[in-house]
Amino acid sequence: MTSGTADEPRWLTDDEQRTWQAYLHATALLEDHLDRQLQRDAGMPHVYYGLLVALARAPRRRMRMTELAQNAKITRSRLSHAVARLEKQGWVRREDCPSDKRGQLAVLTEEGYAVLEKSAPGHVAAVRAAIFDRLDPQQVEQLGEICRIMAEGLQPERGADLPWLR
Repeated sequence: MTSGTADEPRWLTDDEQRTWQAYLHATALLEDHLDRQLQRDAGMPHVYYGLLVALARAPRRRMRMTELAQNAKITRSRLSHAVARLEKQGWVRREDCPSDKRGQLAVLTEEGYAVLEKSAPGHVAAVRAAIFDRLDPQQVEQLGEICRIMAEGLQPERGADLPWLR
């Protein structure tokens, strides 16, 4: 379909539709690939790995639960469930927030950090094989630029706070 009048939707061109479908297909396959690799090698889904990474990068390996949920783009209830599972594993613990009686911190434990250190090489190998080994340096640069532009457009109020955008 083509673009219409001001009252009609701006439909995707055939080229845009092909690109959009390729993007959806590739991202679904990539997420599934990374999730299977982490389940197999580390016994956790990709989203849990992302939470551990966020905590490992945070000052003193701790972060407010609300901030962790926002960074991971998951609901507080989904985060609460994930943290409960990570607590059962001994990888994360919760602490009361000293500056806010209602707030809680998620804290990466030494055991959680060790699991992250052990699982990171396999995860990086999976990412490298799925993306970077398939692209030449110019394509890697273009992919990074495209992703930065997309992220900045979707999160204009927080774009400067995202370290991977730098």
